[in-house]
Amino acid sequence: VYSSDTGKMRLTHGFKQMVKEGGIFSLWQGNGTNVLKIAPETSLKIKAYEQYKKWLSFDSASIGGILERFIAGSLAGATAQTCICPMEVIKTRLIGGKTGQYSGIIDCSRKFMKTEGINLFKAYVPNLLGVIPYVGLDLAVYELLKNYWLEHYEGKSVDPGIIILLGCSIVSHSCGQLASFPLNLLRTHMQAEAIMEKEEISMIQHIREIYNKEGKWGFYRGLTSNVMKLLPAVGIGCVAYENVKTLFGVT
Repeated sequence: VYSSDTGKMRLTHGFKQMVKEGGIFSLWQGNGTNVLKIAPETSLKIKAYEQYKKWLSFDSASIGGILERFIAGSLAGATAQTCICPMEVIKTRLIGGKTGQYSGIIDCSRKFMKTEGINLFKAYVPNLLGVIPYVGLDLAVYELLKNYWLEHYEGKSVDPGIIILLGCSIVSHSCGQLASFPLNLLRTHMQAEAIMEKEEISMIQHIREIYNKEGKWGFYRGLTSNVMKLLPAVGIGCVAYENVKTLFGVT
């Protein structure tokens, strides 16, 4: 988001500019909204995934059925994103806004409603298109890898352990990121239009603009920083989820 406003920059330069503009705490700008978004999004996604798997009626213990898992994961991701899309828009505005521009989530929401009305589903289409391959691959590959390990290497224990769970999570998340990142970048560009004070344009025009300015690799700009941010978060979340399931005796 930040580099969309200021032009091309390296990751380290981006950190320096943000700290220079708003101090060290500017690196956590919008984090409160992100936490409020992630909690219901993750809960909805996991619950919906388990429900869609039941409706699709396949053996969850089998290492096969990757297509069914992908479909269940995609539908779960679409369901969760539809519910939390307004929070995604507000989060992008808070992160991309200048230090002091918004006093908090409520202030940002009020200013957004005042200037743009109820357009809280901005960039919903590219967001949904990006979520389908991302969540579908992430959940399907993770469960496939975990079940494969359980079937071939579990021995006397049914607990894969933290290292195995982290490995499965990192591989599955990387697959989802690579497949969906261009659409996620497109979504961010569309949601950040007002921050950059640019005229609102269509999704197709955004695609042309990115390609004309930076070529095909422009659709992967920011991938490194995104992976650095999400891999530890997803890994920790995955391990915590599996351990809480064990704690409460949920299979």
